[in-house]
Amino acid sequence: MSTTLNAATLLAVPLAPLAGAVAAGIFGTTLGGNLIGRRLSHTLTILGVFIAFVISAMTLKSVAVDGARFNQTIYEWMVVGGLKMEVGFLVDGLTAMMMCVVTFVSLMVHIYTIGYMEEDEGYNRFFGYISLFTFSMLMLVMSNNFLQLFFGWEAVGLVSYLLIGFWYTKPTAIFANLKAFLVNRVGDFGFILGIGLIVATLGTLNYGETFAGAQKLVAPFGYGTEWQLITVTCICLFIGAMGKSAQFPLHVWLPDSMEGPTPISALIHAATMVTAGIFMVARMSPLFELSDTALSVVMTIGAITALFMGFLGIIQNDIKRVVAYSTLSQLGYMTVALGASAYSVAVFHLMTHAFFKALLFLAAGSVIIGMHHNQDIRWMGNVRKYMPITWITSLLGSLALIGTPLFAGFYSKDSIIEAVHLSKLPGSGFAYFAVMAGVFVTAFYSFRMYFLVFHGKERYDQNPEAHAHHYSDEEPDVQGHAVHDAHAKDDHGHGHDAKPHESPWVVTVPLILLAIPSVVIGYLTIRGMLYGDFFKDSIFVNLERHPAMEEMAKEFHGPVAMALHGLTSPVFWLALAGVVLAWYMYLKNLALPAAIQKRFQPVYRILDNKYYMDWFNENVLAPAARGIGRGLWKGGDQGVIEGIFVNGSAHLVSRFAGVIRWVQSGYIYHYAFAMLIGVVVLMTYFVSWPMISEWLKK
Repeated sequence: MSTTLNAATLLAVPLAPLAGAVAAGIFGTTLGGNLIGRRLSHTLTILGVFIAFVISAMTLKSVAVDGARFNQTIYEWMVVGGLKMEVGFLVDGLTAMMMCVVTFVSLMVHIYTIGYMEEDEGYNRFFGYISLFTFSMLMLVMSNNFLQLFFGWEAVGLVSYLLIGFWYTKPTAIFANLKAFLVNRVGDFGFILGIGLIVATLGTLNYGETFAGAQKLVAPFGYGTEWQLITVTCICLFIGAMGKSAQFPLHVWLPDSMEGPTPISALIHAATMVTAGIFMVARMSPLFELSDTALSVVMTIGAITALFMGFLGIIQNDIKRVVAYSTLSQLGYMTVALGASAYSVAVFHLMTHAFFKALLFLAAGSVIIGMHHNQDIRWMGNVRKYMPITWITSLLGSLALIGTPLFAGFYSKDSIIEAVHLSKLPGSGFAYFAVMAGVFVTAFYSFRMYFLVFHGKERYDQNPEAHAHHYSDEEPDVQGHAVHDAHAKDDHGHGHDAKPHESPWVVTVPLILLAIPSVVIGYLTIRGMLYGDFFKDSIFVNLERHPAMEEMAKEFHGPVAMALHGLTSPVFWLALAGVVLAWYMYLKNLALPAAIQKRFQPVYRILDNKYYMDWFNENVLAPAARGIGRGLWKGGDQGVIEGIFVNGSAHLVSRFAGVIRWVQSGYIYHYAFAMLIGVVVLMTYFVSWPMISEWLKK
């Protein structure tokens, strides 16, 4: 039986983290006079996120078990004409699942941060930022209208800017956060155009009203094109998703965002900001189902991202960047599933990926702590001997990532591949090749990192730059001095050549708690989320035009049968081949990688330069944009607007007044003369005009 959720209780979900953010970000910093210390700051923010998680879990239970739903306006901001601008919540299966994922991962990151940032001067400020980020993401996923969606969308972008550039004295961090901010503005421009088309056509910002009138968008776009309005609208919305979810070619910001502290890498790049685009497209499924062209664009972009970003992960040596490129590739998988109309599969992979990718990011941070802030995997080795908890949790996360049967990633990843295989849309052939090849690539770079870090010979004492600077989250500033933060302390007195050590409990407990769902969540939820009624009123699929999910349901015989079948599938053998090749190249034949790099130097150079996308952006697009901006400034702003409309009109009025003032002399005989001239002109007109008219007729 369907029940209704309580508005006040739901309102507490985003407001609890917001209260923690205000407490730590204002009263725990110089802005508010440092009224509260570190302990109270992290206690309040963790408490706020914990309250949000508990309520979210209770909401998920009510939605899944009792059929509870909520779709109401909380606050009406303004009405412009007939357009209502409101704050409201829509809670269904999709929202409830996202609320739990966001709050749980955020809670783990908050706890982890206590250990990771313990000596950082910006400790309270960091807790304020990550709590504010959680509030922004919750407002995004809980919204029932485009206005609130856009508010959350921009808020997570703003807070991510603050988090990526958290160490603001570090030039590379400042460059990275500006890059992230600007690239996301490109995507957001498309996003707001899509929203604008919906408002202009349907006159509403509400999801329900938009979906009810979606057929009105199935009309010619006009302007001399044969495009459909629905296609243009969906592609504009997807451009927004491309920026937020880092799809090619708007992916360039995400790897550089590793300049921020490791906890935000897990928070931004695992379960929250980068999945906002995936969530948005899934929420807009009633619109995307009306345009096969838009779905083909989505699938193709996702396939390019899944495969080609995976290639870049192969050559990375920074442990965080390997995981970052893995995130890019997996976001590509989710996007491919969206294009195949397997929205529930995309969201399912979003959920499983959130757990094991947050685990891998936090495990990478644990390794960085244990290795005294060395991030270069070439100078690690045999870390499992010294960090057993980090080792086993990393192994579980890696196994989930490559899609090992029975692990969480297996159920979602295999479902994506099957959905693409069954799709008949243009581009599905390339997409199927990309996701299959991506299986091998993912397994190879994941276990390349795993073997170099946790197995083999100990190399941490051979680092040629160990005494030059830290391989850490900080780099030398412009004066050449190390930027000091939590990681500039040589880790409580340990030297660079000291043995690795296990991280404190505030770091390892989140790893363990994230490792559990990374293993079991797929097995427990696949039936309900993909083949049950969990998303029945959240996601719409036209099964007549896109029957992939219906066909998959016929072949599904339970999670155990799926895992057993997976052991015989080409996907499993491709993943196994990637693991074996990584084992051979990085544990057995150590000279082979260098030989391959030397033999294929041109290919390596392309990958090392990230397909020259950054070079193109910095040397072609940026100068072109500056040139256009300068032209608009000089020609448009100063020349036309100021020169003609502003200053020009002022000069015209001034000159006209200068002429008129000679007439307004104040002498009566001047005015009499003007009247006489006027009478002569009028008499001449009335007498001569009839004669001229007759002459013209002849």
